[in-house]
Parts: sequence; structure tokens; C-alpha cells
Amino acid sequence: MGQYFDSEPSVTSARRVVELVLPDLHLELTTDRGVFSADQVDSGSKLLLLDGPTPTPGDRTLVDVGCGYGPITMALAKRNPDATVYGVDVNERARALCVENAEAAGLSNVRVISPDEWPDEVVIDRVWSNPPIRVGKAALHELSLTWLGRLGPDGSAHFVVQKHLGADSLHAWLEREGFSVNRRGSRKAFRLLDITPG
Repeated sequence: MGQYFDSEPSVTSARRVVELVLPDLHLELTTDRGVFSADQVDSGSKLLLLDGPTPTPGDRTLVDVGCGYGPITMALAKRNPDATVYGVDVNERARALCVENAEAAGLSNVRVISPDEWPDEVVIDRVWSNPPIRVGKAALHELSLTWLGRLGPDGSAHFVVQKHLGADSLHAWLEREGFSVNRRGSRKAFRLLDITPG
């Protein structure tokens, strides 16, 4: 079957449409087999969009790490029309869907790229992520350090992580690495973490 974090999903395509419903927006998003949470918008992603921080005036570069077909990317782009929102994913099928969903929603401020395509000169204001915990601890730590290291001095990151998949150990590890971590909330089996450079 492969994994949603494979670069080229081997499963047969079976596209469908799911809904992202939030108090301030309602979007229909095309998904497919071989991408993360293809059957519905993941409850962790939705919780991050419901309880995460409000848009900060002046933010120009927002990044959704592990964007999948784009629910977080689309919401960020809708809520922050003056910002450029990057959807980043290793999965080429997910990236294609994210592009398609941005076009369908009329969002011209979305850029969808693979991690290797990141423009190194760009400083990030905010990272939002439902990180791919199942890639394993070493890969997750490398991913976290890479993207947190691209934050500007006033930047921040906002992660949603399932409690039983290591949210508290990730929190502790980030603090050992010198980051300031605040637990914004904890409900529905998830932790919301706000992370800033130390």
C-alpha cells in the first residue's frame, strides 16, 4: 500500500471530494488514495485551524509543512490574502492535489513545492504543521530542525501532534534543542504546540 510520506504513491488513484468546514470558511477539497487523511479532513488539522493563533498583521511568508492535499494551506491562504502561503510535501500526488485545490478555490497566493525546492533566501514568518509523525523519530527531528531553522527572529511554528504518538516527547526534545515551546491546548487526543526560537 505504501505510505502517505512516500514521494510516489503506488496505490491506484481513487479521487473523491471532502469538505473543510470552519466558522469562517467552507471549502470542497479533492483528495485521493495515497495521501494523508484522504477520506476526510484530519481532526488534528481541523483542531489546529480552529484553536491555532489568529493571523498576525505583517506576516508575509507562511509555510504548511506536510501539506497533503491542502486543508491547512487553503485555510491559511484564505485567512491571509496578503501573505504567500507555501504548501510543502514530499508526496507528488499530494502536491498535485494541493495545486488543484488552490486553483479551484481561486487562491493565487499559494505556492506548492517539494522540500528540496525551498528558496533558501526566503525567511519564514510562521510554520504550521500536522507533522508526519509516522516517518520515525529521527526523520521527524530532522524535519523539525530544518523548518524551525528557517524562521525569522520573530517567527513561530504551530504544530498539532497526537498525544499517543509522542506529542510530549517531541515537546521535551524541542526544548532540549533550545526552542521555547508553549502548549496552547490539549483536547481530542491532540496537543497544540507553539514553538519559537530560543
